Formats: sequence, structure tokens, C-alpha cells
Amino acid sequence: MAQLVKRFFFGFYNLILGLVTTGKHLGRHAVTIQYPKERWTMPERSRGMVVLLTDHETGQLNCTACLLCMRACPTAAIEIEIEKDEKGKRRPKEFTVNYHLCCFCGLCEEACNFAAIKLAPKYEFPEWNSKDLIWDKKKLAEMGSDVPYEKPERKKVEAKKAPAAKSSAEGGDAAADTPVNPDAAPDGGEAKSSDGVG
Repeated sequence: MAQLVKRFFFGFYNLILGLVTTGKHLGRHAVTIQYPKERWTMPERSRGMVVLLTDHETGQLNCTACLLCMRACPTAAIEIEIEKDEKGKRRPKEFTVNYHLCCFCGLCEEACNFAAIKLAPKYEFPEWNSKDLIWDKKKLAEMGSDVPYEKPERKKVEAKKAPAAKSSAEGGDAAADTPVNPDAAPDGGEAKSSDGVG
């Protein structure tokens, strides 16, 4: 009997505690978003959907088919087929992202040196058919067409000169190139050998 009374008062206490907590927030502004009429704006560095970025001047994909993103992907969600254009430059013939496998880790974006792939701050890509979650190059480029990005500036590496060529160009000291004889006398004369002959 005592256990039943204890359980009753314990439940009543939790009910009052919940009502007090609700009363504290009753007059405040609601923090929920009325989706889909209202949509949350994700922060810039959020890991949303994977998209391909396009050069706004040329309209071509920034991807050079270097395969760094595909190799960095821990779940093998990225598949790339390579082809060469008229100038002999590599470009992606096929670029596929499988969202069944993607874990949205962002390693593909970190590995890319050409601002070609990005996890855009977008989260609305539900599909009724699971096969539609495998996106090809066209779909990835379409979803990334309005995603802002900064193209990295490439610094040209200057070739280093060889040390010998550098010293000869500066007119190096001839004495520095002459081998040193440890037996030579300091005054320029002929030194005696250690056995006394000479």
C-alpha cells in the first residue's frame, strides 16, 4: 500500500514539474520553424549535399579528374571516369555520387585542389525511389550552379638553381675550389714529411 501511494505522489510530482516547465516557456516566442513554409538557412560550412562547382566565366566544370576526391572518400561513394579533350587535358567523363554510401564527412572537399566539389548548405533532396539518390555529373552540376565559392590562386613554383651553377655565376673564389693539402707549409713552402725526409 505504501509503495502504491509513493508511486502516485511521484507521478503527480512529475506532472506538476512538467507543467511548470511548460508555463515558463508559454509566453516566449516559439523556436520551431513552420516547415515547409519556413526554411532554415544553414551556415556556410554546413555539410549538406555534395555538388560539383562550375566556373562562372567559362561555364565548364572546375573538375580536372585528378581522382583525389574519389581516393579520399572513406565509403567509396564517388566514382569517376576520365576522358581527354581536344587539347589533351583530363576531364571527367562520368562523375557519380552515391548518397546511399555518402557519410557527409567532407573529406572530398578537403582533398580537392581546384574548388571543384563542395558540400553545399542544402538539405532538401528526398526521393521516393532509392535509385534517384545516385546522382550523375549533370545533376551534381545543376545543384551546384548557384553555390558560391572562391577559386584558389595557384602560385607558380620557380625552378631552383644548382649550387655549382650558382657559385660559378657569382664568380666564386678560386681558392675555395682548390683542394687543401694538409702537408703544405703555411708560408707556401714545401712541408717536410713526418719521417724527416723532404
